[in-house]
Order: sequence, then C-alpha cells, then structure tokens
Amino acid sequence: MKIEKFEDILAWQKGRNLFIFISDIFKGSKNYSFKDQIQRASLSICNNIAEGFERRSNNEFRHFLYIAKGSCGEVRSMAYLALDSKYLDQKEFELIHSNTMEISKILSGLIKTL
Repeated sequence: MKIEKFEDILAWQKGRNLFIFISDIFKGSKNYSFKDQIQRASLSICNNIAEGFERRSNNEFRHFLYIAKGSCGEVRSMAYLALDSKYLDQKEFELIHSNTMEISKILSGLIKTL
C-alpha cells in the first residue's frame, strides 16, 4: 500500500488509538500533572509522525519519527510509574506497554526504509 497521507501510516493510526485509550483511563485522575504528561507524550507520537510526513523530506521525516519513538518510550515509562502508583491496573498497563512496543517497532521499520 502506498502512503499518500499521514493518516495512512499504521503507527499514526495505532498512536491515535493509544491516545484515546490513555485519555479515557486518566479522564478522572486528580493528579493533573501526571495525567497531562502522559497524555501529551501519547499525543506527541501522532503529531510528530504527522508533522514529519508533511515536511516532504525523508531526512526531516526520519528526524520526527525518532522523536515519536522517544515519546513511545516516555509513555511506556510513565505506564510503569502509573502502575506503581495504582493509577493503572495490570491489564491497562499491559495494553499500554504492548501498544507502545508495537508502535516503536513500526517506527523503527519506517526509519530503516527511509
């Protein structure tokens, strides 16, 4: 499949779903700084993929994919902290963990092809 717009990119689609999932989980959280940080990190995955793609330069796209990959790591790290702090149950943690690992692998593949 040819990628014609950033919405066609599987990592962007999965990042979007991850953002929605995280937003739903943390919507009632009273720890506003933690909630804001994990939401912003998950949002950063999608937005960096989109911004890099729209720049129409492989070098810039690759740069933004690395940033998105870093945001995946940040979300995964925060998921551990959320589990430790009882903001997440084990099932929610595992869903976030597996999704960030999958997105990160997809991003690595994209980076290699560029």
